[in-house]
Amino acid sequence: MTPVNWGAFVSAAPGPARIAEERFRAHRHHVLATLRRDGSPRTSGLEADFRGGELWLGMMDGSLKALDLRRDPRFALQANPGEGTGMGGGDVRIAGRAYEVEGERKARYAKEVEPPQPFHLFRTELTEVVRTYVEDDRYLVVQVWTPGAPLRTIRRA
Repeated sequence: MTPVNWGAFVSAAPGPARIAEERFRAHRHHVLATLRRDGSPRTSGLEADFRGGELWLGMMDGSLKALDLRRDPRFALQANPGEGTGMGGGDVRIAGRAYEVEGERKARYAKEVEPPQPFHLFRTELTEVVRTYVEDDRYLVVQVWTPGAPLRTIRRA
């Protein structure tokens, strides 16, 4: 499986991609999981940005999550479920690898977004997108997309 960018997911599965973006845009802060030097997980708050066919992860300069990703690019990003238990639109998780961007590409991004300076910027490559939701108050539905494979849907009563 070769990781792909957000735009490839949008092309392969436009409906699930639209719903995933809506879930991430519904709230500002989400949860990022990275790997510490010893291999144990670290979770941190994060703002995700969908722009130009990419999923971008921006971080404060010198943050531990940025240092984690520099060392090991694997990540999981969990959409904020919101208040209560409704989770309108379901629960969405994105996994993949994140690579730091520097130079002109980072400068162009900074002009568009105007993030606090200095900052780290990571471009993502996806290995999996998962959406879990309840259908008709009867079924737990899990949709799983991986690069190069069709969307799989599992329904459990």
